[in-house]
Amino acid sequence: MTEREAVGTTDRSAGAVDRLFRHERGRAVAALIRATGDFDLAEESVQEAFEAALRRWPREGVPVSPGAWIVTTARNRAIDRLRRDRVGRAKVEASERLRELQTMTDDPAEIPDERLRLIFTCCHPALPIDARVALTLRTVGGLTTREIARAFLSSEPAIQQRIVRAKRKIREAAIPYRVPPPELMRNRRDGVLAVLYLIFNEGYGATQGTYIRRDLCDEAIWLTRVLNGLLPVDPEVRGLLALMLLQHSRRDARTDDAGRLVLLQDQDRARWDHDAIDEALAMLDETLELRAPGPYQLQAAIAALHARAPRPEHTDWPQIAALYGALARMEPGPVVELNRAVAVAMADGPGPGLTLVEPLADRLDGYHLFHSARADLLMRLERREEALEAYRRAAELATAPAEREFLARRIAEASASGP
Repeated sequence: MTEREAVGTTDRSAGAVDRLFRHERGRAVAALIRATGDFDLAEESVQEAFEAALRRWPREGVPVSPGAWIVTTARNRAIDRLRRDRVGRAKVEASERLRELQTMTDDPAEIPDERLRLIFTCCHPALPIDARVALTLRTVGGLTTREIARAFLSSEPAIQQRIVRAKRKIREAAIPYRVPPPELMRNRRDGVLAVLYLIFNEGYGATQGTYIRRDLCDEAIWLTRVLNGLLPVDPEVRGLLALMLLQHSRRDARTDDAGRLVLLQDQDRARWDHDAIDEALAMLDETLELRAPGPYQLQAAIAALHARAPRPEHTDWPQIAALYGALARMEPGPVVELNRAVAVAMADGPGPGLTLVEPLADRLDGYHLFHSARADLLMRLERREEALEAYRRAAELATAPAEREFLARRIAEASASGP
Protein backbone atom coordinates (compact mmCIF):
# COMPACT_ATOMS: atom_id res chain seq x y z
CA MET A 1 0.00 0.00 0.00
CA THR A 2 1.42 3.39 -1.01
CA GLU A 3 1.15 6.45 1.23
CA ARG A 4 -1.48 8.17 -0.87
CA GLU A 5 -3.43 4.94 -1.32
CA ALA A 6 -3.30 4.52 2.46
CA VAL A 7 -5.09 7.83 2.93
CA GLY A 8 -7.36 7.69 -0.08
CA THR A 9 -10.68 6.50 1.33
CA THR A 10 -13.60 8.88 1.78
CA ASP A 11 -15.02 8.40 5.28
CA ARG A 12 -14.55 11.11 7.91
CA SER A 13 -11.69 9.40 9.75
CA ALA A 14 -9.84 8.79 6.52
CA GLY A 15 -10.39 12.44 5.62
CA ALA A 16 -8.78 13.45 8.90
CA VAL A 17 -5.82 11.21 8.11
CA ASP A 18 -5.52 12.70 4.64
CA ARG A 19 -5.44 16.27 5.99
CA LEU A 20 -2.97 15.23 8.67
CA PHE A 21 -0.76 13.55 6.09
CA ARG A 22 -0.57 16.80 4.16
CA HIS A 23 0.38 18.95 7.14
CA GLU A 24 2.12 16.70 9.68
CA ARG A 25 3.96 14.04 7.72
CA GLY A 26 7.04 16.23 7.22
CA ARG A 27 7.20 17.04 10.92
CA ALA A 28 6.98 13.37 11.91
CA VAL A 29 9.62 12.31 9.38
CA ALA A 30 11.92 15.14 10.49
CA ALA A 31 11.61 14.14 14.16
CA LEU A 32 12.58 10.54 13.41
CA ILE A 33 15.44 11.47 11.10
CA ARG A 34 16.78 13.71 13.86
CA ALA A 35 16.71 10.77 16.27
CA THR A 36 17.99 8.04 13.94
CA GLY A 37 19.86 9.70 11.09
CA ASP A 38 18.08 7.27 8.76
CA PHE A 39 15.81 8.72 6.06
CA ASP A 40 14.38 5.36 4.98
CA LEU A 41 13.64 4.17 8.51
CA ALA A 42 11.88 7.45 9.29
CA GLU A 43 9.76 7.46 6.14
CA GLU A 44 8.75 3.81 6.47
CA SER A 45 7.86 4.17 10.14
CA VAL A 46 5.74 7.25 9.49
CA GLN A 47 3.98 5.47 6.62
CA GLU A 48 3.15 2.59 8.97
CA ALA A 49 1.80 5.07 11.51
CA PHE A 50 -0.59 6.58 8.97
CA GLU A 51 -1.72 3.11 7.91
CA ALA A 52 -2.36 2.26 11.56
CA ALA A 53 -4.41 5.45 11.90
CA LEU A 54 -6.60 4.36 9.00
CA ARG A 55 -7.26 1.04 10.69
CA ARG A 56 -7.83 2.32 14.23
CA TRP A 57 -9.39 5.78 14.04
CA PRO A 58 -12.65 4.65 12.42
CA ARG A 59 -13.17 2.30 15.40
CA GLU A 60 -11.62 4.35 18.20
CA GLY A 61 -12.21 7.90 17.00
CA VAL A 62 -9.71 10.60 16.05
CA PRO A 63 -7.41 11.34 19.04
CA VAL A 64 -7.37 14.72 20.71
CA SER A 65 -3.88 15.39 19.35
CA PRO A 66 -3.72 13.46 16.05
CA GLY A 67 -0.30 14.83 15.05
CA ALA A 68 1.19 13.75 18.35
CA TRP A 69 -0.42 10.32 17.94
CA ILE A 70 1.28 9.91 14.55
CA VAL A 71 4.71 10.91 15.90
CA THR A 72 4.43 8.57 18.88
CA THR A 73 3.20 5.66 16.77
CA ALA A 74 5.91 6.21 14.19
CA ARG A 75 8.53 6.34 16.94
CA ASN A 76 7.30 3.02 18.32
CA ARG A 77 7.32 1.46 14.85
CA ALA A 78 10.91 2.60 14.38
CA ILE A 79 11.90 1.09 17.73
CA ASP A 80 10.26 -2.21 16.73
CA ARG A 81 12.09 -2.22 13.41
CA LEU A 82 15.45 -1.55 15.01
CA ARG A 83 14.94 -4.30 17.58
CA ARG A 84 14.22 -6.75 14.78
CA ASP A 85 17.29 -5.59 12.88
CA ARG A 86 19.77 -5.91 15.75
CA VAL A 87 21.80 -8.67 14.17
CA GLY A 88 25.23 -8.93 12.62
CA ARG A 89 27.08 -5.83 11.61
CA ALA A 90 24.00 -3.62 12.01
CA LYS A 91 23.71 -4.41 15.72
CA VAL A 92 25.92 -1.58 17.04
CA GLU A 93 24.41 1.05 14.72
CA ALA A 94 20.87 -0.11 15.53
CA SER A 95 21.61 0.04 19.24
CA GLU A 96 22.75 3.66 18.94
CA ARG A 97 19.58 4.58 17.06
CA LEU A 98 17.48 2.78 19.64
CA ARG A 99 19.03 4.82 22.42
CA GLU A 100 18.22 8.03 20.56
CA LEU A 101 14.60 6.99 19.99
CA GLN A 102 14.14 5.85 23.58
CA THR A 103 15.38 9.18 24.89
CA MET A 104 12.73 11.07 22.91
CA THR A 105 10.17 12.51 25.26
CA ASP A 106 7.02 10.48 25.89
CA ASP A 107 5.00 13.66 25.63
CA PRO A 108 4.61 14.21 21.88
CA ALA A 109 3.57 17.80 22.47
CA GLU A 110 7.14 18.47 23.61
CA ILE A 111 8.76 16.97 20.52
CA PRO A 112 10.38 19.93 18.71
CA ASP A 113 9.55 20.72 15.10
CA GLU A 114 12.59 19.52 13.19
CA ARG A 115 11.38 20.41 9.69
CA LEU A 116 13.75 23.34 9.39
CA ARG A 117 16.71 20.97 9.80
CA LEU A 118 15.12 18.64 7.25
CA ILE A 119 14.58 21.39 4.67
CA PHE A 120 18.17 22.63 4.97
CA THR A 121 19.51 19.08 4.76
CA CYS A 122 17.47 18.24 1.66
CA CYS A 123 18.67 21.47 0.02
CA HIS A 124 22.33 21.14 1.00
CA PRO A 125 24.63 22.62 -1.69
CA ALA A 126 26.64 19.37 -1.88
CA LEU A 127 23.63 17.74 -3.58
CA PRO A 128 22.86 18.29 -7.28
CA ILE A 129 19.97 20.67 -7.80
CA ASP A 130 17.68 18.01 -9.32
CA ALA A 131 18.33 15.78 -6.31
CA ARG A 132 17.53 18.65 -3.92
CA VAL A 133 14.20 19.23 -5.64
CA ALA A 134 13.22 15.55 -5.65
CA LEU A 135 14.33 14.95 -2.06
CA THR A 136 12.52 18.07 -0.79
CA LEU A 137 9.27 17.12 -2.51
CA ARG A 138 9.55 13.54 -1.30
CA THR A 139 10.69 14.00 2.29
CA VAL A 140 9.24 17.36 3.30
CA GLY A 141 6.28 17.58 0.94
CA GLY A 142 5.28 13.93 1.08
CA LEU A 143 4.83 13.50 -2.67
CA THR A 144 5.21 9.97 -3.94
CA THR A 145 7.89 9.06 -6.46
CA ARG A 146 5.16 8.70 -9.08
CA GLU A 147 3.83 12.20 -8.38
CA ILE A 148 7.29 13.77 -8.60
CA ALA A 149 8.02 11.91 -11.85
CA ARG A 150 4.72 13.07 -13.33
CA ALA A 151 5.34 16.67 -12.26
CA PHE A 152 8.76 16.79 -13.92
CA LEU A 153 7.89 14.53 -16.88
CA SER A 154 10.48 12.00 -15.84
CA SER A 155 10.33 8.28 -15.16
CA GLU A 156 9.72 6.83 -11.72
CA PRO A 157 13.04 4.88 -11.78
CA ALA A 158 14.93 8.07 -12.65
CA ILE A 159 13.34 10.01 -9.80
CA GLN A 160 13.87 7.12 -7.41
CA GLN A 161 17.54 7.00 -8.34
CA ARG A 162 17.89 10.73 -7.66
CA ILE A 163 16.39 10.28 -4.22
CA VAL A 164 18.48 7.19 -3.44
CA ARG A 165 21.68 8.91 -4.55
CA ALA A 166 20.83 12.01 -2.51
CA LYS A 167 20.27 9.95 0.65
CA ARG A 168 23.49 8.04 0.02
CA LYS A 169 25.39 11.31 -0.45
CA ILE A 170 24.01 12.67 2.83
CA ARG A 171 25.06 9.48 4.61
CA GLU A 172 28.49 8.98 3.02
CA ALA A 173 29.51 12.65 3.08
CA ALA A 174 28.22 12.97 6.67
CA ILE A 175 26.20 16.03 5.69
CA PRO A 176 25.08 17.42 9.04
CA TYR A 177 21.40 17.32 9.91
CA ARG A 178 21.19 20.87 11.17
CA VAL A 179 20.21 24.43 10.55
CA PRO A 180 23.40 26.08 9.29
CA PRO A 181 25.37 28.29 11.68
CA PRO A 182 24.96 32.06 11.36
CA GLU A 183 27.99 32.49 9.10
CA LEU A 184 26.48 30.07 6.55
CA MET A 185 22.79 30.88 7.00
CA ARG A 186 22.44 33.51 4.27
CA ASN A 187 23.88 31.39 1.45
CA ARG A 188 22.18 28.19 2.61
CA ARG A 189 18.85 29.96 3.01
CA ASP A 190 19.20 31.37 -0.49
CA GLY A 191 19.75 27.84 -1.77
CA VAL A 192 16.58 26.62 -0.06
CA LEU A 193 14.58 29.50 -1.54
CA ALA A 194 16.02 28.77 -4.98
CA VAL A 195 14.82 25.16 -4.75
CA LEU A 196 11.33 26.22 -3.68
CA TYR A 197 11.10 28.81 -6.43
CA LEU A 198 12.35 26.28 -8.98
CA ILE A 199 9.53 23.94 -7.96
CA PHE A 200 7.03 26.79 -8.29
CA ASN A 201 8.33 27.89 -11.68
CA GLU A 202 8.21 24.34 -13.02
CA GLY A 203 4.49 24.42 -12.32
CA TYR A 204 3.88 28.06 -13.26
CA GLY A 205 5.51 27.89 -16.66
CA ALA A 206 5.76 24.15 -17.26
CA THR A 207 8.45 23.56 -19.86
CA GLN A 208 6.49 20.74 -21.41
CA GLY A 209 3.01 19.27 -21.27
CA THR A 210 0.25 21.54 -19.98
CA TYR A 211 1.11 25.18 -19.55
CA ILE A 212 0.26 25.43 -15.85
CA ARG A 213 0.83 22.71 -13.23
CA ARG A 214 -1.32 24.09 -10.41
CA ASP A 215 -0.61 21.16 -8.12
CA LEU A 216 3.13 21.83 -8.29
CA CYS A 217 2.59 25.56 -7.69
CA ASP A 218 0.38 24.74 -4.70
CA GLU A 219 3.07 22.40 -3.33
CA ALA A 220 5.76 25.07 -3.61
CA ILE A 221 3.53 27.64 -1.91
CA TRP A 222 2.74 25.21 0.91
CA LEU A 223 6.43 24.39 1.46
CA THR A 224 7.26 28.10 1.50
CA ARG A 225 4.51 28.66 4.06
CA VAL A 226 6.12 25.96 6.20
CA LEU A 227 9.49 27.70 5.90
CA ASN A 228 7.90 31.07 6.67
CA GLY A 229 6.38 29.60 9.82
CA LEU A 230 9.80 28.31 10.86
CA LEU A 231 11.65 31.53 9.95
CA PRO A 232 8.86 34.06 10.56
CA VAL A 233 10.94 37.23 10.54
CA ASP A 234 13.06 36.44 7.47
CA PRO A 235 12.21 39.12 4.87
CA GLU A 236 13.32 37.09 1.85
CA VAL A 237 11.24 34.06 2.83
CA ARG A 238 8.23 36.34 3.15
CA GLY A 239 9.17 38.05 -0.08
CA LEU A 240 9.23 34.73 -1.93
CA LEU A 241 5.89 33.69 -0.45
CA ALA A 242 4.33 37.01 -1.47
CA LEU A 243 5.81 36.65 -4.96
CA MET A 244 4.40 33.15 -5.41
CA LEU A 245 0.96 34.20 -4.16
CA LEU A 246 0.86 37.19 -6.52
CA GLN A 247 1.95 35.18 -9.54
CA HIS A 248 -0.33 32.26 -8.80
CA SER A 249 -3.28 34.59 -8.19
CA ARG A 250 -3.46 35.01 -11.98
CA ARG A 251 -3.74 31.27 -12.69
CA ASP A 252 -7.39 31.28 -13.82
CA ALA A 253 -6.84 34.18 -16.21
CA ARG A 254 -3.64 32.99 -17.87
CA THR A 255 -5.45 30.81 -20.40
CA ASP A 256 -8.84 31.19 -22.08
CA ASP A 257 -11.61 28.60 -22.23
CA ALA A 258 -9.86 26.91 -25.15
CA GLY A 259 -6.60 26.62 -23.18
CA ARG A 260 -4.85 29.33 -25.20
CA LEU A 261 -2.28 31.56 -23.51
CA VAL A 262 -3.50 35.05 -22.51
CA LEU A 263 -0.88 37.74 -21.98
CA LEU A 264 -0.89 39.73 -18.74
CA GLN A 265 -2.18 42.92 -20.35
CA ASP A 266 -5.10 41.02 -21.92
CA GLN A 267 -6.19 39.07 -18.85
CA ASP A 268 -9.60 39.46 -17.23
CA ARG A 269 -8.56 40.82 -13.85
CA ALA A 270 -11.89 39.86 -12.31
CA ARG A 271 -10.68 36.26 -12.60
CA TRP A 272 -7.62 36.92 -10.46
CA ASP A 273 -7.64 35.50 -6.93
CA HIS A 274 -8.08 38.71 -4.96
CA ASP A 275 -7.93 37.00 -1.56
CA ALA A 276 -4.43 35.75 -2.42
CA ILE A 277 -3.51 39.20 -3.71
CA ASP A 278 -4.71 40.89 -0.50
CA GLU A 279 -2.72 38.42 1.62
CA ALA A 280 0.42 38.93 -0.47
CA LEU A 281 0.17 42.73 -0.52
CA ALA A 282 -0.27 42.93 3.26
CA MET A 283 2.67 40.57 3.77
CA LEU A 284 4.85 42.50 1.34
CA ASP A 285 4.03 45.89 2.88
CA GLU A 286 4.99 44.59 6.33
CA THR A 287 8.16 43.01 4.96
CA LEU A 288 9.35 46.12 3.12
CA GLU A 289 9.07 48.05 6.38
CA LEU A 290 11.95 45.91 7.69
CA ARG A 291 14.21 47.73 5.20
CA ALA A 292 16.25 44.65 4.34
CA PRO A 293 15.64 44.43 0.58
CA GLY A 294 16.44 41.30 -1.37
CA PRO A 295 15.78 39.93 -4.86
CA TYR A 296 12.57 38.10 -3.97
CA GLN A 297 11.15 41.19 -2.31
CA LEU A 298 11.97 43.24 -5.40
CA GLN A 299 10.30 40.70 -7.67
CA ALA A 300 7.28 40.64 -5.38
CA ALA A 301 7.16 44.46 -5.48
CA ILE A 302 7.08 44.29 -9.28
CA ALA A 303 4.25 41.74 -9.20
CA ALA A 304 2.44 43.95 -6.67
CA LEU A 305 2.45 46.90 -9.08
CA HIS A 306 0.65 44.73 -11.62
CA ALA A 307 -1.80 43.55 -8.97
CA ARG A 308 -2.56 47.07 -7.77
CA ALA A 309 -3.35 48.41 -11.26
CA PRO A 310 -7.12 48.25 -11.81
CA ARG A 311 -6.59 48.21 -15.59
CA PRO A 312 -3.49 47.40 -17.71
CA GLU A 313 -3.13 51.04 -18.83
CA HIS A 314 -2.84 52.09 -15.19
CA THR A 315 0.28 49.97 -14.63
CA ASP A 316 3.20 52.02 -13.29
CA TRP A 317 5.75 50.94 -15.89
CA PRO A 318 8.41 53.55 -14.97
CA GLN A 319 8.42 52.21 -11.41
CA ILE A 320 8.58 48.62 -12.68
CA ALA A 321 11.56 49.55 -14.88
CA ALA A 322 13.24 51.17 -11.89
CA LEU A 323 12.69 48.06 -9.76
CA TYR A 324 14.15 45.86 -12.48
CA GLY A 325 17.14 48.19 -12.54
CA ALA A 326 17.57 47.69 -8.79
CA LEU A 327 17.20 43.93 -9.25
CA ALA A 328 19.83 43.96 -12.00
CA ARG A 329 22.26 45.69 -9.66
CA MET A 330 21.54 43.16 -6.93
CA GLU A 331 21.51 40.05 -9.16
CA PRO A 332 22.96 40.88 -12.59
CA GLY A 333 21.83 38.63 -15.41
CA PRO A 334 20.54 38.78 -18.98
CA VAL A 335 16.99 37.66 -18.14
CA VAL A 336 16.62 40.47 -15.60
CA GLU A 337 17.96 42.90 -18.21
CA LEU A 338 15.44 41.57 -20.73
CA ASN A 339 12.60 42.18 -18.31
CA ARG A 340 13.89 45.68 -17.62
CA ALA A 341 14.03 46.35 -21.35
CA VAL A 342 10.41 45.29 -21.78
CA ALA A 343 9.37 47.57 -18.92
CA VAL A 344 11.32 50.46 -20.48
CA ALA A 345 9.56 49.79 -23.78
CA MET A 346 6.18 49.97 -22.04
CA ALA A 347 7.18 53.19 -20.28
CA ASP A 348 9.14 55.02 -23.00
CA GLY A 349 8.29 53.27 -26.26
CA PRO A 350 9.58 50.34 -28.35
CA GLY A 351 12.68 52.17 -29.60
CA PRO A 352 14.37 52.60 -26.22
CA GLY A 353 13.28 49.09 -25.28
CA LEU A 354 14.80 47.53 -28.40
CA THR A 355 18.04 49.43 -27.79
CA LEU A 356 18.32 47.57 -24.49
CA VAL A 357 17.23 44.22 -25.94
CA GLU A 358 19.64 43.95 -28.87
CA PRO A 359 22.88 43.66 -26.79
CA LEU A 360 21.45 40.59 -25.05
CA ALA A 361 21.31 38.53 -28.26
CA ASP A 362 24.49 36.54 -27.73
CA ARG A 363 23.59 35.52 -24.18
CA LEU A 364 19.91 34.79 -24.79
CA ASP A 365 19.87 33.31 -28.28
CA GLY A 366 18.56 29.99 -26.92
CA TYR A 367 15.80 31.62 -24.84
CA HIS A 368 12.46 31.76 -26.62
CA LEU A 369 11.13 34.69 -24.58
CA PHE A 370 14.03 36.85 -25.77
CA HIS A 371 13.05 36.32 -29.40
CA SER A 372 9.35 36.74 -28.63
CA ALA A 373 9.93 40.04 -26.78
CA ARG A 374 12.23 41.29 -29.55
CA ALA A 375 9.60 40.35 -32.15
CA ASP A 376 6.90 42.30 -30.29
CA LEU A 377 9.08 45.42 -30.23
CA LEU A 378 9.95 45.07 -33.91
CA MET A 379 6.25 44.78 -34.76
CA ARG A 380 5.51 47.94 -32.80
CA LEU A 381 8.24 49.63 -34.85
CA GLU A 382 6.64 48.27 -38.06
CA ARG A 383 9.69 46.18 -38.92
CA ARG A 384 7.51 43.24 -39.92
CA GLU A 385 10.01 40.98 -41.71
CA GLU A 386 12.48 41.12 -38.83
CA ALA A 387 9.61 40.51 -36.41
CA LEU A 388 8.48 37.45 -38.34
CA GLU A 389 11.99 36.02 -38.27
CA ALA A 390 12.17 36.57 -34.50
CA TYR A 391 8.73 35.02 -33.92
CA ARG A 392 9.75 31.94 -35.91
CA ARG A 393 12.93 31.59 -33.89
CA ALA A 394 10.90 31.83 -30.67
CA ALA A 395 8.49 29.16 -31.93
CA GLU A 396 11.43 26.83 -32.66
CA LEU A 397 12.66 27.17 -29.07
CA ALA A 398 9.34 27.07 -27.17
CA THR A 399 8.43 23.73 -25.58
CA ALA A 400 5.06 24.34 -23.90
CA PRO A 401 2.18 23.65 -26.33
CA ALA A 402 0.28 26.76 -25.21
CA GLU A 403 3.30 28.93 -25.97
CA ARG A 404 3.86 27.31 -29.35
CA GLU A 405 0.20 27.88 -30.22
CA PHE A 406 0.42 31.50 -29.08
CA LEU A 407 3.50 32.12 -31.21
CA ALA A 408 1.82 30.49 -34.22
CA ARG A 409 -0.99 33.02 -33.83
CA ARG A 410 1.54 35.84 -33.63
CA ILE A 411 3.23 34.62 -36.82
CA ALA A 412 -0.12 34.41 -38.60
CA GLU A 413 -1.08 37.92 -37.47
CA ALA A 414 2.29 39.36 -38.55
CA SER A 415 2.07 37.62 -41.90
CA ALA A 416 -1.46 38.94 -42.49
CA SER A 417 -0.40 42.49 -41.69
CA GLY A 418 2.04 42.61 -44.59
CA PRO A 419 1.56 44.30 -47.95
